[in-house]
Amino acid sequence: MEPAYAKRNHALNNLEQINDFFLQLDKLKSVQRRSYINGGDRLENSAEHSWHLAMACWNFARLMPGEFDENKLIKMALVHDLGEIGAGDTLLYDSARKDAHIKERQYIQSLATHQGNAITDLPEVWEEQETGVSKETRLLKVLDRLLPVLLNLNSQGRAWRDNNVKRHQVEQVHRFIADEFPVIHQWLMAELDRAVANGWLPIE
Repeated sequence: MEPAYAKRNHALNNLEQINDFFLQLDKLKSVQRRSYINGGDRLENSAEHSWHLAMACWNFARLMPGEFDENKLIKMALVHDLGEIGAGDTLLYDSARKDAHIKERQYIQSLATHQGNAITDLPEVWEEQETGVSKETRLLKVLDRLLPVLLNLNSQGRAWRDNNVKRHQVEQVHRFIADEFPVIHQWLMAELDRAVANGWLPIE
């Protein structure tokens, strides 16, 4: 096994590449999403969403019955949108979304082979959140869908109205939550009813 001091020396000698890797990650801050931040002042970026999701996962894991691997959850949340640096953000209701994973996976592979990257399991962690079936992956997917809804409710449906999203579309892409967490799904349906009643979410 390589001694610790050798790894430190290698890191110092490779500092330029490491810094470049950090700058590659920083590009996630420039990927603009369609959801408005709390209060509706501006659109959020994907780095902000990833942090928000990581915190939500960490918190929710301690509220749910049973044990969750918090380390796994937080890692998946932090990497789940990294592919958008190469592919951009695709609206959840866009037909092009079904192919977004192709460019995202390609970008993840390029990050994984970057000379400044020491996270050897980066592709595996990303793939787990993308295609995995563990209870951590399922919780991540539910919260990833829930947070934009919360922001829409808080901004009186601004992103829904901006993108001409209808009630049935929101209901369809969140239907899977009923199987995973029925209580959350019931709350969500009631909130969609409230959004429709307030004119924030059109029916047609």
